[in-house]
Amino acid sequence: MNSEEEKGLAGLLEALGGAEEPMGMFYSDEEPQNAVTPKPGRLPSIEDEARNEIDWQQLFSNFSCVLGMLWIARKKRNATYFDHERFGCLGGAFFLGYLKPQFEFIVHYVSTGIPDIVEGERYLSSPETTRRFYQQIDPRPAPKRFCVFKPVTAFVEGESPELVIFFARPEILSGLHQLAVFVTDDFDAVASPFGSGCANIVTWPIKYLSEGRLRAVLGGWDPSERPYLKPDEITFAVPFEMYRRMLDRWQDSFLTAKAWQNVRKRITRSRRAWGEE
Repeated sequence: MNSEEEKGLAGLLEALGGAEEPMGMFYSDEEPQNAVTPKPGRLPSIEDEARNEIDWQQLFSNFSCVLGMLWIARKKRNATYFDHERFGCLGGAFFLGYLKPQFEFIVHYVSTGIPDIVEGERYLSSPETTRRFYQQIDPRPAPKRFCVFKPVTAFVEGESPELVIFFARPEILSGLHQLAVFVTDDFDAVASPFGSGCANIVTWPIKYLSEGRLRAVLGGWDPSERPYLKPDEITFAVPFEMYRRMLDRWQDSFLTAKAWQNVRKRITRSRRAWGEE
């Protein structure tokens, strides 16, 4: 990250009321050093499922949420990464581009379950609806071996994030939301589709980009990921091009106007209420 970008980021975070430094996501063939990552394991295939050769209990016992790894990386101000062996969970493997199609077992697990075998999460109303969701979101295959997340200031020369993910509560999110519209002139610049935590910080923004749409994505709605976010915290993932526009143009926006200064007072009260000041 060059000095001009660092200066722009510092100014933006301060204008947003002292927002946390965002994480950048990119794919790389170079394995990060001294980073947190799930335990390695064999990722089964759809053919394994057809042959009834998958030990589901063993797979679930090694569960590691993408947002959980990010939570550790955020606290340590470090990197976390995933690949075909260090996938954490089958949802993460699917949404980060290491597995397709999704297993029928997971289709039932996310919806109504399988009697006497697994209780359903009931996030979607039926296996048919869940199957349609997986087909519609259709994650891009991982373009390189590792999916890496790290603080944006940790990017070195020759690196740039594909996506940038902010973590914030609603007062700060109101600023990010309005700024996304300001820098794109698109009244529909922010989306909030259904999905797991990793789907909303990676899969959906990339899908919109593949359709030629520069859209930010609100996430954090999945009850299974909530333990890995602060209370009231939501994710806000933006394509790198939108992030660059935010750094370049925030000073021209409402963030320097009177209305936002009133919001900043609320941000200060919120921090105090959560014991963060």
